[in-house]
Amino acid sequence: MMMTNTLLAFVLSLSAAAGSLPPENRVTAVKVAEVPGYTEGAVVGPDGSVYVSDVYNGTIYRVGADGEAKVWARTPAPNGHKILPDGTHLVCDGKEHAVLRLDAEGRVIGKAASEYEGRPLRAPNDLTLDPRGGFYFTDPGGSSIEKPIGTVYYVDAQGKVRLVADGLAFPNGLVLRPDGKTLLVGESKRNRILSYTIVAPGKAGRMRVLAELPTKGEGQIANEPDGMALDREGNLYVAHYGMRQVQVVSPAGRIVRRYGAGNLTTSNVAFGGPRRDQLYVTGALAEETTSRGGLFRLDLRRR
Repeated sequence: MMMTNTLLAFVLSLSAAAGSLPPENRVTAVKVAEVPGYTEGAVVGPDGSVYVSDVYNGTIYRVGADGEAKVWARTPAPNGHKILPDGTHLVCDGKEHAVLRLDAEGRVIGKAASEYEGRPLRAPNDLTLDPRGGFYFTDPGGSSIEKPIGTVYYVDAQGKVRLVADGLAFPNGLVLRPDGKTLLVGESKRNRILSYTIVAPGKAGRMRVLAELPTKGEGQIANEPDGMALDREGNLYVAHYGMRQVQVVSPAGRIVRRYGAGNLTTSNVAFGGPRRDQLYVTGALAEETTSRGGLFRLDLRRR
């Protein structure tokens, strides 16, 4: 049977999106380290060390090349984490209702954001840096399908907090494309990825749904997008909470790979390794509140 032009174009575009991504059956999640509780906020330091947040135990660990997890910092409920060019760190903390600023040694030195128009933040979750020196972060605290009060904020280089988006059912992981013109946000309770056009730093224009993600099946307990990362070709890697998977979404919004993640409650992802072609994955080995946290590595050979 001959393919129609439309179907052929779809197949070719799907193949191009997958590019040199390794097949799913050739990628195995390798356990790097375990910590006492559910892990979040994977970020890779300049020396290759991986930082992970043990949310329920109020601890940020630094995992070295030998796989040893050492306590780096303590905050009440650390979550999303990024490292700034000057060596300081930004950490979302739900119990502090703030984005904290830490120095290179793990000491809390202030709050980068704690309120908007005089109202305290609910529970900042994750963040992404802006090339102009600011950052975007999600605040899903208390939001759900029934109560879509989740928000996305932007903090400029001078520390001013601006509302970017609201009315969301648990906005979670987010990434800004390198040109600064597109912000991608995982809306956990609706199991989808949203795409916002950024018309100016901190100001969103049109919103559209980039991708609807797969739903849970046997042995899976939820289907909620969490932390995210991009590769050089613009593919989006989504930690899919409750699925034990990382979904790879092409720039066009198609699911091109579904990699095993090691952790059942997969929470966040970050590229690292000497060539920045290894994907580190956080979460918990089983149910979030009762299981030990794991840090896994996917060797993708994809920067």
